[in-house]
This record gives sequence, structure tokens and C-alpha cells, in this order.
Amino acid sequence: MKAWQLSSPGPAESGPLRLVDLPLPEVGEADLLIRVLACGVCHTDLHIVEGELPLPRLPVVPGHQIVGVVERVGPGVTHFKVGDRVGVPWLNRADGTCQYCLRGQENLCDNARFTGYHVDGGYAQYQVTSERFACVLPALPGASDEELAPLMCAGVVGYRALRLAGLLEDGEHGVRRVGFYGFGASAHVTIQVAKHLGAQVYVFTRSAGHRRLAEELGAVWTGTAGDDPGAPMDSSIIFAPAGELVPVALRALRKGGTLVLAGIHMSPIPQFDYRLIWEERVVRSVANATRRDAEELLALAPRIPIRTEVEILPFEAANEALLRLKRSEVRGAAVLRIAGE
Repeated sequence: MKAWQLSSPGPAESGPLRLVDLPLPEVGEADLLIRVLACGVCHTDLHIVEGELPLPRLPVVPGHQIVGVVERVGPGVTHFKVGDRVGVPWLNRADGTCQYCLRGQENLCDNARFTGYHVDGGYAQYQVTSERFACVLPALPGASDEELAPLMCAGVVGYRALRLAGLLEDGEHGVRRVGFYGFGASAHVTIQVAKHLGAQVYVFTRSAGHRRLAEELGAVWTGTAGDDPGAPMDSSIIFAPAGELVPVALRALRKGGTLVLAGIHMSPIPQFDYRLIWEERVVRSVANATRRDAEELLALAPRIPIRTEVEILPFEAANEALLRLKRSEVRGAAVLRIAGE
């Protein structure tokens, strides 16, 4: 099979992925061999490829927003059959026995493994994943494989960010003002969920094109970081991997508000005055996501209905897709179209 493999991290400008021929991956007892149809291109992929995250193995095939068709099943598989269309997210495995798994926090599992990081991912014609962590895809009328792919991480992580920001809690009353800092693949899905939950979304981004997309998707206000939105935010989410946005976002947050950091990697957060977190402001990070997050988002998607804005690139353009993502040249989400043998 053809696959884009990272053997040595480097800047996206250098084209660090190499197209190689690999044998079909082996299928374990409860595994699915998936013929990959589409794979979203995520900022986490960029952080992996450029070496900003510690790499547990090399070489590795990146990609963790996978939509594909089950080609073969292990002898112990009970929930999927050959021909089923499935999704594969970032969380690839959790042990189910550590203190975090037992508390429903499998995203923090001591022995978690992640797709395109610990195990080969979706920048390939085939991929193997456990049936326990594969996702049943929603019936979104008219949605293509490429349009579903961003839900697997951009959507799921954004949904978890809304959970940590308090928007999914029972008993919330009144309209919530939510600030989004950065407006890429995750934010453009998350705004649709937030609006469905009755929130008013304020978007802070330096890209004029991203501000236009935010307005099209229903943002009540758009501007750049540091602009005055005219009212304090009840909660905010930082999607951009820019630590310098933390004090900026805290200044726009009401007393008792929550600031959620939605990225797996962020540049250093500068020193700031204690007064910015005084008055019970909370700063917390999103670390991965759980199967529950994925199941809830995918069940909600047809009811909203979520529509993803995607730029489709051919399988051969993996390095180009990462570079365009780095340069903020993607409107919505970038997705590789991949055809099996």
C-alpha cells in the first residue's frame, strides 16, 4: 500500500513526509482493516511532523481524522462487518483499568495510544484500528466522506472544549457569550454546536478570510485579538496554538469565567499579573477526547445539522496540505482524498 511516512521531523516547508510502499497492516483479534477514503489534516499532524511533540516512534504515518470502509475484520469483531463505513479518531486505545479510565477520563489514560502518533494513521491507503475505538458515522444527508472527516478530531475536540467551558452542563440559564480565539477547522465546526446550544459566539482572529467565514456561520461579532467585543465573555476557547493569547483572552473574560485551551501544543504562555485570574477565573486545557465525546457529537451532528467547510486535496499533496495549514491558507478544514488499491 502507499503511505506518507515521517522518518525525521522537520519544517513543513521542507516536505518532511515521504511517499513509501508498505505492507498491509496485520489485523488483530478485535481489529478492523480499514480502506481509507479520506483523512483530515489537523494542526496536531503539523506539530508531529515538525517535531513540536515528543515522538514515541519513528517512522510513523500521520493522520487521525479518518473516514473509510471496513475491508477485513478480526475473528473477535462483533460490532462491525466488511463494507461498513467507519470513522477513526485521535484516541486509538485506552487500557480501561487505570484510575482515569475508571473515572470516565479515558482521554487521560496512563497507557493511551493515539492514531498517527503511537500507531500508523490515515495518510495511507489502509489503516488498522480496534473496533472498540472506531466510530459509527452519522447519517448526514449529502455529506461526503471528506466532509465527515473533520468531525473525527476538529469536531470532537471542539465539542469537548464546549463541555469544559460549561456549555453542556444542565441547569445553565440565559444566553452565554463565548469567545473563540482562532477560527480554523475545529472552530468552524464548534461554532455550529455552540449556536445550537443557544450561545452567542464572538470570534477573534487575525485572518480576514476566517472572520468572513465566522460571520457566515453566525458569529455575532468578529475582530482581532485585543479588540473590544463590547461585552465580557462568559467563557472562551483558544484554538490557536499561541500562548500569547492567554492573557489577552483573560482580560476579556468575566469574573468566574472559564478559559479553555483547546490545542495539544501551545507556544509558551507569557508571565501575566495575578489579577487576570483573580475573581475565580479558571484556565484549563483540553487533553484529547473520550469516546463519549465522539458519540455525543456524532449523534448531535444530524440534528443541527453540522456542515463542514472543506478544501479537498489529492493524496499526493500531503506535504502541500500541511504547509497550507501552517500558513493559515485553509478555509475551514483541509482533507486528503485517499483511494484504496
